[in-house]
Amino acid sequence: MSMKSLFASCRVRLREFGPAQGGNVAMTFALASLPVLGLIGAAVDYSRANSAKSSLQAAVDAATLTLSKDAAKTQDLPGTAFKYVQANFNRSDAKDLKIVKASYEPLANNKFKLTVAATAKIDTTLTGMWRPDISFGADSQAIWGFKKLELALALDNTGSMSSSGKMTQLKIAAKNLITTLKSAAKAEGDIKISIIPFDTTVNLGNSYKDNEWFDWDEWDKANGSCSDKDYKTYNSCIKYNKKWTPKNHSNWEGCLRDRTYPYDTNDNVPNISVADSLFPTADCGSLTTLMPLTSNWTNLTSKIDSMSPNGMTNVTIGLVWAWHSLTTQVPLTQALAPNSDLDKVVILLTDGDNTEAWDNKKNEEVTKQSSIDARTQLACTNIKAAGIKLYTIRVINGNANLLRSCATNTSMYYDVQDASQLNVVFTTIANSLANLRLAE
Repeated sequence: MSMKSLFASCRVRLREFGPAQGGNVAMTFALASLPVLGLIGAAVDYSRANSAKSSLQAAVDAATLTLSKDAAKTQDLPGTAFKYVQANFNRSDAKDLKIVKASYEPLANNKFKLTVAATAKIDTTLTGMWRPDISFGADSQAIWGFKKLELALALDNTGSMSSSGKMTQLKIAAKNLITTLKSAAKAEGDIKISIIPFDTTVNLGNSYKDNEWFDWDEWDKANGSCSDKDYKTYNSCIKYNKKWTPKNHSNWEGCLRDRTYPYDTNDNVPNISVADSLFPTADCGSLTTLMPLTSNWTNLTSKIDSMSPNGMTNVTIGLVWAWHSLTTQVPLTQALAPNSDLDKVVILLTDGDNTEAWDNKKNEEVTKQSSIDARTQLACTNIKAAGIKLYTIRVINGNANLLRSCATNTSMYYDVQDASQLNVVFTTIANSLANLRLAE
């Protein structure tokens, strides 16, 4: 029976009560009215309770969505959930608000579930004599996933980076990017970063020296001694039929030149039976060693601080080694296999034109810019074809057309005219990477 019908029935009975003459009419009417009044009171109270329940549900939903952003790092999840629910539950007639469940649960495939449940009570009015209050509850779940992220920073460490505050601003910007991505990480290891400083070489570090991936020919010729001390170089020593003794490879600091074409622009695994696929060793200057993928935020920051500008520019080698760091095969094997829940990204930064590379087939330097640019372009094409996103940043100088075409799309190319703008650029990229990790 509807509320309108109940009230109509009561009016009819009241009209009949007036002219009634029987002595028991009043008593009969009073007794008969009790169930009717009880039904009316119950309807009113339950209507208020349902309204309060709807308000509580909305508050719990809002709290769950808000909490899901930082649930993994929230120490007092029930207490924080209570504050959020209380702030959104605007019912002065409700009491005894409680959080009965607030749980954060990692699921399979890098997904997570947050559950929040709350209860409250509302005092009754017309039904108060037999039911002083009504309890009600609400619960909500948020299930979401985050893509893992593997990011390689290919950073120009050439001598020109010492001018116009470029290296100083790069360090500030790169460390802020690391901080932003650290905050975006939802689970241990779901964001990893590699750092690849480059000039004309990269510095792998000599801990890899005992592997069979290396072409030692030129390094051995440049580092050794002749059986006759009058002959200081390999060529002069051999010319006069003397014995040349290379230095122990433990003395190698870890620097590498470009591989022989086409291995210089791809990620093919080195093969000891294919000489062109091996990595040519070289002498080092002050170039900082690279850092393979890691989520050790302290070490990443320290690596950025250790960078020192020196030498000439070979963008290709920085790009290719950034690519190496994002694959599972040697020489760097820290990456995960490609999958739908994983983004692989390279950020390339340079402040100058290509000036010097290495032709390993001829064992000679390459100084023709167009030849080196062609290598860089091919490396960019190959990286993008492998499904890796590529950001490029030009700082004041450099081949703008090359860097623009290297980027995955033009919106991922940044032309920085003042080094102080680097922090804004890196922050923009970091926020974009953090937001794109949301899978559902």
